[in-house]
Amino acid sequence: MKVGLFGTGAYGLALSSILIHNHCEVTMWTKFEKERDDLLKTRKNEALIPGFTIDKSIKITCDVEECIKDKELLIIALPAAFVDSLCQEMEPFIDGNHIVIATKGIEQGTGLFMHEVLKKHLNTNSIAVISGPSFAIDLVTKMPAGLSVASKSPETILLTKKALQNNYIKLRDTNDITGVEICGSIKNVIALAAGMLDGLKANDSTKAMLIAEAMHDMEAILDAFDCNKRTVLSFAGIGDLLLTCTSVKSRNFRLGKLIGEKPSREEVDAFLSTTTVEGYYTLESIYQLLKDKEVTIPIIDLIYEIAVQGKDPELLLAFLVFKS
Repeated sequence: MKVGLFGTGAYGLALSSILIHNHCEVTMWTKFEKERDDLLKTRKNEALIPGFTIDKSIKITCDVEECIKDKELLIIALPAAFVDSLCQEMEPFIDGNHIVIATKGIEQGTGLFMHEVLKKHLNTNSIAVISGPSFAIDLVTKMPAGLSVASKSPETILLTKKALQNNYIKLRDTNDITGVEICGSIKNVIALAAGMLDGLKANDSTKAMLIAEAMHDMEAILDAFDCNKRTVLSFAGIGDLLLTCTSVKSRNFRLGKLIGEKPSREEVDAFLSTTTVEGYYTLESIYQLLKDKEVTIPIIDLIYEIAVQGKDPELLLAFLVFKS
């Protein structure tokens, strides 16, 4: 199978290793010529995945058309903020391609989920979303990992499984695209709170309490968007929630930990200026989306007040006890 993979960040690199394991012919796209040249020269990005080497058969290009032409499957693995502009570049060249979104997040300003961003620009229903507990640095070790794949198109699900499922990657399918996207986005927001607890020196029992409460809140959000509430029990739901809320590998967790240690606003801004933290940007989007729907999710409101408005993170401890 020929696959076009958009994004040479950590997750894109990790997905490329799975695709090669599954004997796919892969072309990877980056917007930046210097990044392309560096990857072609070294076949590595030690800053993102130390010790990992990009397979020599993978083509690396800055040409959007080259990454799309003759490809059965396209995979988008960019930060959420860049998906809209990429789709605009892709639009003239899409011709029956099936598209998989590996990006987690909600577009700022519009409140659109990633599959909605694609449909705004691309005339296709052959769209799938993958999400689940899968740090990039873990995927390249070829140890077992599970992902949810969501699509309204059975053919797109089959192609996605053909490209990504193997003896160490399991894919469970669903048609609840929005539900999977909500879980993949909200878990990053909850990870901010989990990190705050760590920064406050909370114990494991308190952190487990947060995760249990967060599952109920995620279920309520799924219900508010007319999604399947059982999606919270999927790899995209509880699976990813557990991973992101318990590991310092998570950038969302690390930002939350910093906030919990009560730094200056300048220190928080410095972290955000050098690190892509999807949960922080998703927080602003989901906060506004819930307001627009007139749905109240107190944990989201509190995380927003602490992370964005600068309120005392210790409010989180009292909230967990007195939350109804």
